[in-house]
Amino acid sequence: MARKDLLKSVIGQPTDPPVDGGRSSYAMRGASKSMKVSIDSLAENSKRLLEGETIVEIDPALIDASFVNDRLSGDDEAFEELKASIASSGQDTPVLLRPHPEAANRYMVVFGHRRVRVARALGRPVRAVVKEMDDVAHVLAQGQENTARADLSFIEKALFARNLHDLGQAKEVIQQALTIDGTLLSRMLSVAGTVPGHVIAAIGPAKQIGRDRWEDFKKLMAVKSNVTVADRILATEGFDQLDSDTKFEILHSKVTEAGRAPRRRAAKATPAKRTWTAGEGRIKGVIGRAGRAYTISLTSKDSAGFGAFLSENLDQLYAEYLSQSEETSTS
Repeated sequence: MARKDLLKSVIGQPTDPPVDGGRSSYAMRGASKSMKVSIDSLAENSKRLLEGETIVEIDPALIDASFVNDRLSGDDEAFEELKASIASSGQDTPVLLRPHPEAANRYMVVFGHRRVRVARALGRPVRAVVKEMDDVAHVLAQGQENTARADLSFIEKALFARNLHDLGQAKEVIQQALTIDGTLLSRMLSVAGTVPGHVIAAIGPAKQIGRDRWEDFKKLMAVKSNVTVADRILATEGFDQLDSDTKFEILHSKVTEAGRAPRRRAAKATPAKRTWTAGEGRIKGVIGRAGRAYTISLTSKDSAGFGAFLSENLDQLYAEYLSQSEETSTS
C-alpha cells in the first residue's frame, strides 16, 4: 500500500481528492511531506475514524489488547475517574476495534483500551466501531489518537516506539504514528534501549518528566554500577508506594549522588632514586628502587666499560654480598 494511502485505508475515504475541493484527509494534507502535524489535525483524524460508522455493543470478554503496548501501569487515578464518569453518564465516545487478525470471532483494541477496561469492570458491553485494517494502519491510528489527546508521557511514547521497532515496523511508520521526526525517534529508542526495562516499569509513566530528564537518566543508567545502585533503591521499603514522578526524582537524585565521586585509581608511589658519580665525572649512575625492583642506569664516558665489568663480576659481587650478610647476622 502506498504510504500516502495508509491512513486513508483506515478512514475509508477514496484515494482521489474530493471534487468540491474541501479539506482532504490527513495523508493528503502532507504527512508524507512533513512529520509535524498539529494536535488539532490529529484529533480531527481520530474523530473521522469514528464518524458515520455504525456503533455496536460488544462483550468486553471478546476484546483483546492491542498487539503493541503503549502504556505503563500507575494510572489508577485516571482510570477510576473514567470509571465513575461512565458509570454515571454512560460511554459517550466509542472505542475503535478491528477484527482479531489471528482469532475468529474476537476483536483487538486499536484505541480506547481504558474504556474497554472500564466496561469490563462495570460488567457492561463496550460501545465500539469495528474496522478492518492491517498492522500499519493499526499503529498509525493508535499512535496518532494517543498523541492527539496528549495522553502519553515521554517514556510511554519511547516504549511504544521501541515496541514497534522490535516488532519490525519501519522507522517511517513509527514517525508517522507518533508524529515525530527521525532525530526524536532516535533519542526515544536510545532511552528505551539503555534504561533497563525493569527500572522503567518500576518508575511508571512519570507524566511530568520530559525528554531531557530521561536522556540525563539514560546516561546514568549506561554505567553498570549505577544500575546496581538503582536496583538497591527500588528494593527500599515503601518505594513502590510513591507516585511515579517522585520515584523518578528519587532514583535520579540518588544515582547521581552515588556517581559524584567516582573511584579513582590510587596514584602510584614515585620510586625513590639517587644519583652516583665517580672518577671526576667519568662515570655517573641513577640508582632507583620500586618495590622489589632495583635498577642502576650508567651514563658518561666510562659507562659502557664499567657496565661490562659489573656484568662479568656479578657472581663474585653476589658472593661477597652473601658473605657480608652472614657475618652481619652472626655478629
